[in-house]
Amino acid sequence: MERFDSVVIGAGVVGLAVARALAERGQETLLLETERSIGCGTSSRNSEVIHAGLYYEPGSLKAELCVRGRALLYDFCASHGVPHRRCGKFIVATDAAQAESLERLLAIGQRNGVDDLAPIGADAAMRAEPALRCVAALHSGSTGIVDSHALMLALQGDFERAGGTLACGAELLGASAEADGGLTLHVGGDEPMALRCDHLVNSAGLQAQAVAARIDGLRPGSVPGCHYAKGNYYSLAGRAPFSRLIYPVPEPGGLGVHLTLDLGGQARFGPDVEWVEAIDYRVDPARAQGFYAAIRRYWPGLSDGALQPAYSGIRPKLHPAGGGNADFLIQTAEAHGLPGLVNLFGIESPGLTASLAIAERVAQALLGRT
Repeated sequence: MERFDSVVIGAGVVGLAVARALAERGQETLLLETERSIGCGTSSRNSEVIHAGLYYEPGSLKAELCVRGRALLYDFCASHGVPHRRCGKFIVATDAAQAESLERLLAIGQRNGVDDLAPIGADAAMRAEPALRCVAALHSGSTGIVDSHALMLALQGDFERAGGTLACGAELLGASAEADGGLTLHVGGDEPMALRCDHLVNSAGLQAQAVAARIDGLRPGSVPGCHYAKGNYYSLAGRAPFSRLIYPVPEPGGLGVHLTLDLGGQARFGPDVEWVEAIDYRVDPARAQGFYAAIRRYWPGLSDGALQPAYSGIRPKLHPAGGGNADFLIQTAEAHGLPGLVNLFGIESPGLTASLAIAERVAQALLGRT
């Protein structure tokens, strides 16, 4: 039977960061991924935005790990040659009621340690972005964009240089705790195997609850529900007349239909919030009609027919529609009862930004050191 110090399930950006952190701390680490390559799920279906940390409840894990993760991520990208740009963004109010929301966002961001937020008037914002229309704005200078695939490849490179092993096409079939400590895992795929490990990290994203259901001995009631919030994206035909990201004030379940730019300058809009029962990444062209009205609140010059279906992503929500915003859940033995196991539930936005900080937290939980 194969034996590893640590096994991580799920090779998205968070799983890669966790596996890298464990391997670099001297753990013989195996990373299991059911797909044929890394980053096929949520990690490759998002806005690729490096968030500043102004949206999240002060004192929450999302707030703490986003701010910490942002600093770590910018340093990592610079040292590893990962394409990125600190382009900044405007969060814009298009009526007086939304202007009050900007004041609340500013206060939350400052409490979270985001020290470069600056309120700006409508005239200044529209001088900076002439195509924009608003009554007030908030400038976030530390917001940026990143090539998420290049980031994941860099994390994989570090992980493998530290002696880690990546196994794609490998699905966890079951796991159980042993009386003498550690866990036994049964893995299917091209090369089925049984193995032992001291530490197991469930970073399976949309499948984290399904994976947890295959682990024997979890405390009853410790696995939360999972609800799917689909976000659809549409690309813009031609170049957008903006140099920064443009976000409306947040809406229930998401951050509103915002404009993001990729590193080549191509604009895309989204995501919206569509609650679904199953994973389905098809984008309905008809949903674009709702996008036009939302976008024209801050960009009235958007032309008819300019939006094209691009892609969609699905966020693993811990609460259903109308159930509020849940925090990240980094679940240890205190909650589920199995020593050596960490379950990561509800790792949605800002999971990409926070990935390196989440990895630090998991390493500390398992090894007692950051």
